[in-house]
Amino acid sequence: MSSIEELSQKVSAAFADRAKLKEAGYAEAVRETLALLDSGALRVAEKGAEGWKVNAWVKEAILLFFGISDMKVMEVGPFEFFDKIPLKKGLEAAGVRVVPPGVVRYGAHVEKGAVVMPGYVNIGARVGAGTMVDTWATVGSCAQVGRDVHLSGGVGLGGVLEPPTASPVIIEDGAFIGSRCIVVEGVVVEEEAVLGANVVLTSSTPIIDVSGPEEKVYKGRVPARSVVIPGMKEKQFPAGRYMVPCALIIGQRKESTDKKTSLNSALRDFAVSV
Repeated sequence: MSSIEELSQKVSAAFADRAKLKEAGYAEAVRETLALLDSGALRVAEKGAEGWKVNAWVKEAILLFFGISDMKVMEVGPFEFFDKIPLKKGLEAAGVRVVPPGVVRYGAHVEKGAVVMPGYVNIGARVGAGTMVDTWATVGSCAQVGRDVHLSGGVGLGGVLEPPTASPVIIEDGAFIGSRCIVVEGVVVEEEAVLGANVVLTSSTPIIDVSGPEEKVYKGRVPARSVVIPGMKEKQFPAGRYMVPCALIIGQRKESTDKKTSLNSALRDFAVSV
């Protein structure tokens, strides 16, 4: 088995020159990287003392894996699929519940105790222990979802594969993402934050804290424990003034509320639907 350093060198060399995939050891390095990603031994991004760091070479391996994989017919009961990437195996041994027709793709890692309803977890993604991926929620490629997170029905977390250095969507531990929320373009939702239904966050969406005497504007990041709802902000265009979408931080989750129940009650405290 190769070391992580050896794998990263071979993968990056092959990504720079695809002809190397025909040489001994390079395609094998790609497959070995995907196996480690699938098992959870590697991840696309990880949090350190200075914040989140993207392991670009792991994303390079995912892109190369598409290139070296063949299209195959896969039959699962009455369902037929035709794709390059197989479904994840060993769910029972991993202690992961997947409710039909929920799908977890090979190369994604789901920790013990997580539940995937009829939703979708794409290659390169990571879902933490105790997290619920609710019905028709999608965890896009390379998205990082922490532990004890609730992704409500219809939530869409964007996938980011290219460029390899681009940061994925990150949902940190204990966050609650309300129904039909969309989080894309590498936005980070920090620990125990709560997004009310239909919040849409892109890298350029103004996230405005209106809970104090003066507004404070964030972009690309929802501060920890914030309670967020959809909003509109007036903006001047050549044709006139129009309302454009934003997100409003209307308060903070209360320390007095039990962690297990505050995901819903935090919104109800502010008279916001889940």
